Amino acid sequence: MVTHAKSAIGKWPAAAAIALTLAVASPQYATAFDELSDLNQGQFQTLVENVGAVTHYKAIAPAEPLGIIGFDVALELSSTDIDSNVFDIASGGSIDSSQVLLPRLHVHKGLPFGLDLGASLAVIPETDLMALGAEIRYAFLPGSTITPAVAVRAHYSFVKGVQELDLNNAGIELTISKGFLMLTPYAGIGAIRTSAEANDIATLSDESASLEKVYVGLNINLGFNFGIEADRTGDNTTYSVKAGLRF
Repeated sequence: MVTHAKSAIGKWPAAAAIALTLAVASPQYATAFDELSDLNQGQFQTLVENVGAVTHYKAIAPAEPLGIIGFDVALELSSTDIDSNVFDIASGGSIDSSQVLLPRLHVHKGLPFGLDLGASLAVIPETDLMALGAEIRYAFLPGSTITPAVAVRAHYSFVKGVQELDLNNAGIELTISKGFLMLTPYAGIGAIRTSAEANDIATLSDESASLEKVYVGLNINLGFNFGIEADRTGDNTTYSVKAGLRF
């Protein structure tokens, strides 16, 4: 997993630039997964793993707590590699890309005692899918000028917008970070559980996937806050960028 993370972080600048360009330049369509009945059970399992990697909650933030008056508000964009063949079948040929772009609005709010709460709203272009997520995070080591911060995060997200598919993700992650002036690198590991049901399709049984996650990132606060992150969830790699305000 560490090898995957090092490889991922080395590739993020090009991937992020491509993702941002495509998000601005590409037309958006509203195509549901309306051909799930064309999938066999193995392909449905692959679809569940892929959609879980795309839609599970991504904090894109270091471990250190925001504090009682702190907040983090950002717009984000993630690009995740997918099994294009399975997406092509499930969408009736409407999705033939090997990447899914996920724009997201994210809000974090600091609380006392090292606690933070977060929520996100994301939409998947070229589908009718919307992902809503929330987290609670506890920094049991808040960090200092010489010691790192360490936090545990529990999160949940669910997908809506398509009658044919019910899907949700639950996860737990451990993050470590250490600030150096305006730069805060961080890394973490986690476990994601994705569960899905294909509604009214007799040929497909419910599926679930347990996915390991490893991620590395960098937060850059120059008054206006920027973040970059690469994660490997199961067999899928995601590159993410964010821009907003963090105090």
